[in-house]
Amino acid sequence: MLKLKAVKEMTGLSRSTLYAYIEMGKFPRQVKLGERCVAWVEEEVATWLEARITERDASNSGNY
Repeated sequence: MLKLKAVKEMTGLSRSTLYAYIEMGKFPRQVKLGERCVAWVEEEVATWLEARITERDASNSGNY
């Protein structure tokens, strides 16, 4: 499980952007661990990052 700080470091996104992406369905939802504690599943965040890389590579195919 990743806390917000780790997710921000891993993705390079700000807190506000992360939550905006969650609201838009563009980023994995957090898991509520307690009254004021949330975290993200590390594998889900890693999969999201891999998908961004795949999208980048697909859009650059044929462009040299």
